[in-house]
Amino acid sequence: VQLQASGGGLVQAGDSLRLSCAASGGPFSTYGVGWFRQAPGKEREFVAAISRGTISTSYSDSVKGRFTISRDNAKNTLYLQMNILKPEDTAVYYCAERRIVYTSRSVYDRVREYDDWGQGTLVTVSS
Repeated sequence: VQLQASGGGLVQAGDSLRLSCAASGGPFSTYGVGWFRQAPGKEREFVAAISRGTISTSYSDSVKGRFTISRDNAKNTLYLQMNILKPEDTAVYYCAERRIVYTSRSVYDRVREYDDWGQGTLVTVSS
């Protein structure tokens, strides 16, 4: 499976961005997927995840209420709508997929739980 993230850029605090992640080479609709981010000098951290059946979502406390994860299985694409961006949201954002999921509601929030990763897209939020 190949994942291609896009949509990053330089914005001001309070602005919005929508990230996209196009998947190819596998049955995207059967995968659990998520977004992670990595700021300079920090470890990769969980941002949001959505279940295979789009029934369940999960967010880190730092983005809850501001970010929304969604997926369009017909287009093999994962999205992350980011609103009210803050300077601390500055990071490289990665999409990831997990091939084997236990149920249609399962979501995963650990780096080690994912099988394939996109190349990342840089989001920079200026104050």
